[in-house]
This record gives sequence, C-alpha cells and structure tokens, in this order.
Amino acid sequence: MGYCRERWIPAGLVVACLAAPMTPLDGQAPAPTMTLQEALRLSQVYSPQLAQSQATLNNAGGTRQRAWGSFLPNVSLGSGASVQSQNRFDPNTQRLVTGSSDSYNASLNANYQIFQGGRKFHELNRTESALIEAEARLGNQRFAVLLQTSTLFLNALRQDELVQVAEASVARAEESLEITRTQVQVGTGTRSDSLRTRLELANARQSLLQAENQLRAARFALGRQVGADGPVLPVLPENLEPAPLALSEPEIIALAESISPAVRAATASSAVANASVSSARSSYLPNLSVSSGYTWANQDRSFTGGNRSWNFRISGSYQLFDGFQREQNISQASESRRVARLTEDDARRGVRQDVDAALRTLETQEQAIGIAAEALFVAEEDLRLIRERYAVQMATILDVITSQVALDQAEANLVSARYDYMVAKAQLESIVGREL
Repeated sequence: MGYCRERWIPAGLVVACLAAPMTPLDGQAPAPTMTLQEALRLSQVYSPQLAQSQATLNNAGGTRQRAWGSFLPNVSLGSGASVQSQNRFDPNTQRLVTGSSDSYNASLNANYQIFQGGRKFHELNRTESALIEAEARLGNQRFAVLLQTSTLFLNALRQDELVQVAEASVARAEESLEITRTQVQVGTGTRSDSLRTRLELANARQSLLQAENQLRAARFALGRQVGADGPVLPVLPENLEPAPLALSEPEIIALAESISPAVRAATASSAVANASVSSARSSYLPNLSVSSGYTWANQDRSFTGGNRSWNFRISGSYQLFDGFQREQNISQASESRRVARLTEDDARRGVRQDVDAALRTLETQEQAIGIAAEALFVAEEDLRLIRERYAVQMATILDVITSQVALDQAEANLVSARYDYMVAKAQLESIVGREL
C-alpha cells in the first residue's frame, strides 16, 4: 500500500502510514486485502448482471446457428414393427380368423424449403445483428460492473482516510483539552474553556465512530461486489495523483462515438429492426418446398424382400388473405425500426453529452484538489497561530475550536477531492469503453 502522504495529513498528527497493516474493526478476524486489479477481475466473475448478459449473448449465438440451419434440409428416420395375435377379427369377412399378421417398416424422409420470400436471408441478417447487439450490451454491462467496482474500491479507500482524518481530529481535540487544562491550572484559562474543549472532544469522538461505521459498510460493500462473504480491505494504488489523459478531448469524443458499447448496441439494435421489416415484407411472396422419402415394409423378419417405395414432391403455397395479419406485422416492424433509428441517433448525442460532462467533472476535480490542498495549508497555519495567540491570552477558546473545525473540514475536503477525481476518471473510461 505503498507510501506515507506528505501534505494530505499533517505530519504532527497521530495518523499511521497507509503502508502499515490495517487492523480489523470490532475485534473480528483480519479481513483479506485486495488490489484494484484483483477486485476488477473477481467482480466480473461474481456479477449476476454480467452473467445475465453473457447468457443473452449465448442465446443470441444459438439463434444465429439456427438461422444458418434453416439453409439445410430437415431429415428424419423412422421405423416400426407390429405383431397381432393369432386369433383376430377380420373386418372384411366379419369372421374370427386364426393366424398372425406381423409387419416391419423403415423410412427415410427429407424436406427442404426452396423459397420463402427471402425470409431465410433476412432472418440470418437479423440474428447476426442481434448477436452484435448482445456482444455490445455485454461490453456495456462489463464496463458498468468495472465502474461500480472501482467506485466501491475507491469509496472504501476514501472512508479509510476519513477515519484517519477523524482520528486526527480526536488527537487535536485532546491536545487542545490538555492546553486548556494547563491554562486553567496556571490561572490564565477559565473552566468554560475546559468545558468547551471537552465538548469538542466528544463531538470528534462521535464523528470517529460514524466514520468507522461507514468504513466497515464500505468494506462489506466491496466484499459483496467481489464475491467475498465478509469485508475486504482495499490496497492503496501506487499513485492517485491526477495525470494527463492519453488522448485529447476531440479524440476522446470521436473514440466514444465509434467504440462506445452503448452506441454499438444502439447501432446493432437498429440493424435488427431493419432486418425485421424485410422479414415481415417477405410474407407477401409465395413459399416453395420440396420433399422426398424412401419407405421399406415387410411382413417377415428379414431385410430381404418386402415392399420398397419412394416419393418426390414439390409444393407451393401463397397466402391470399390472412385477416390483415401481414399488414399489422409490417406496420409494427416499421414503427420499431423508426424508434430504433431515433434511439441510435440519441445514443450518439448522449455519448457526446456524457463525455463532455465527465471531462468537465475531471477538470473541476483536478482544480478542486489544488484548492483543497491550499485550504489545508491555510487551515494548519491558522490553527498554529490561533493556539499561539491563545497561549498569550490574545484569542479565545472559541477561536481555537473554530480553527480546529476548519482544519478537520479542509482535510476531509482534500480526501474527497482526490477520490472524486478518480471516480470521475473511471466514469469517463466507462463511457468510452477503454482505459485512458
């Protein structure tokens, strides 16, 4: 987990370096540690949503295979045997006759749809587009899971640092309480000063308890995401500092429009709808089919002799009127195609909007880190000066407490700004569909 922070947490505060082992909360058994790469890998294994998308892709592949199979003939093989009793009723003579009548038969039949108005080709195109759509939606779901995992991972790290901020706040409150007690003992302070610092210490301890509860909840949420039965401790990445993006803003927007999983899925959905319209229109054309069969029958248990026959037939049909069912199917398919095309156009506009919003958020958070770091420096210096002024009775204890609260907030703001930047970058990568 790497390194001690230099300016993020003041060196004079009682805060352990993140490289130190993290102890479990509430005396529980030590929780396993996990890097971000491990968490991303495991989240894809245990995600129900991703498994559902994978099942949809597999089903789309099976449908496409069936579409290819429609170009092949259907072949069936049959056989049978029958044995009748010796005494049987002859319906022709209306008499009871003696003897057996056994029969054995086998048949091989095949039929093939020669022409269905191009429906086979339209269905093949539709299933091909549906397969591409399922792949794109699987990719979109995968990046959604990766974004969720990154957010939970970073949130657990954020809560860990906020706990340390709360611990530092408790340490400052205890230090201020010792200062006020010393001032009261030497007669330069009042009992009210001591009570106010005790109240500030109680508030700091309460904030620490809340931060620890939120940390535990964040670790459990991360554990659930990666398939663990309990909390998981995230390992701090080597570098969380803002870094320039690998591509320029126009390149990122163009890349998002071309490879974004959301745009690819919308484009494939539009192609599916277009193929459905062509398939519906093919119902206005006739159907032609050919069938053939070979049959063998014998009354003896022997493959020699018997009766053999074969057949070959070509048939055609045309639906003259079906109660306007064809017209309704075409109308519904056309409306679905229109909606799919509008959805595709909206998906492209939406990606441009989302990319621009993510880039602006990234820029804002990068500036917020610098502002928060400057505010932290000012708050540290202000508290130091206020304590010196309080020691010579030139400031009140309220001034000290106000500076302590401002420093607590400045530390929390810097932690939030840093992790908000990382979350914003993860959101941008999720939109584009690749690491930046």
